[in-house]
Amino acid sequence: MENELEQNDGLNFDNRINLDGLKTAVENIKAEMKKVIVGQDNFVELLIVALFADGHVLIEGVPGIAKTVTAKLFAKVLKTDFSRIQFTPDLMPSDVLGTSVLNMKTSEFEFNKGPIFSNIVLIDEINRAPAKTQAALFETMEERQATVDGTTYKFEAPFMVLATQNPIEQEGTYALPEAQLDRFIFKIKVDYPSVEEEIEIIASHHERKGKAPQTLINPILDTASLEDYKHKTQSIIVEEKIIKYIAELVSKTRNHPHLYLGGSPRASIAILNTAKAFAAINGRDFVTPEDVKRALNPVLNHRMILTPEREMEGMNTENVVEMIVQSVEVPR
Repeated sequence: MENELEQNDGLNFDNRINLDGLKTAVENIKAEMKKVIVGQDNFVELLIVALFADGHVLIEGVPGIAKTVTAKLFAKVLKTDFSRIQFTPDLMPSDVLGTSVLNMKTSEFEFNKGPIFSNIVLIDEINRAPAKTQAALFETMEERQATVDGTTYKFEAPFMVLATQNPIEQEGTYALPEAQLDRFIFKIKVDYPSVEEEIEIIASHHERKGKAPQTLINPILDTASLEDYKHKTQSIIVEEKIIKYIAELVSKTRNHPHLYLGGSPRASIAILNTAKAFAAINGRDFVTPEDVKRALNPVLNHRMILTPEREMEGMNTENVVEMIVQSVEVPR
């Protein structure tokens, strides 16, 4: 009987995942970001979730609402390499990936790595570059490597792309291909702040007296800890009924009358990884249906395309997600 109790204790406690360090790190990152970023708690949390879920993020919003600043400060709280690429209509793939240059001393070509070879890469106004340059990102985002002149160069972990785009200005922009959109785990839509938040933004800017926002932010997480936390996130327990719930939700997007295009299996996997990350940052070693529901909008809103009729009526993808959630039974 005593041995049986010891075995049960092992099942109940020894196999649990210690998430204390991860949860503390998340709280510290949020606290650092709040020193500068006002009223964007959901935005910051989704960036953290994407980081632990090992995904890339597309950030969409009008100019002047701190999309780029938030991305830069997020990179600052991580003790990793950071690079920024400003996409323009004349940007070539070699400007992103790098190019081979002849070394006159050795008479051999040497590869000079481009700015994509970093840990956190901020791509500003990603929809301003032409299709040829967009295509250069496909391999880098999906496989964490770049192939140049027949040679493949692996990226060092972590590798995360934060891309911004302006949904209003269309002149001089190129719509991102659906295949590329699918490689972003989230599209985060950033809105204007409330009046109270804007007052706080203006006041904090005044109090800084010209100091750059980056000077107020301290690095929190190093590469080794981050990789450990990502491994723990992947080890979060997911019951079979939760996996079935995710599959049913995504399947509904593929035959919904309001949708022209639904979610792919890549979307299902993104929901799974996101739900695990939501559980982890809340200190839980198991996924709940609520974690799955929270993952749906950021994961699906750029992967689903409304039918033209519904789009003209003013419907959005969030409305369809809500309909689908209501139509699928929540596992108990």
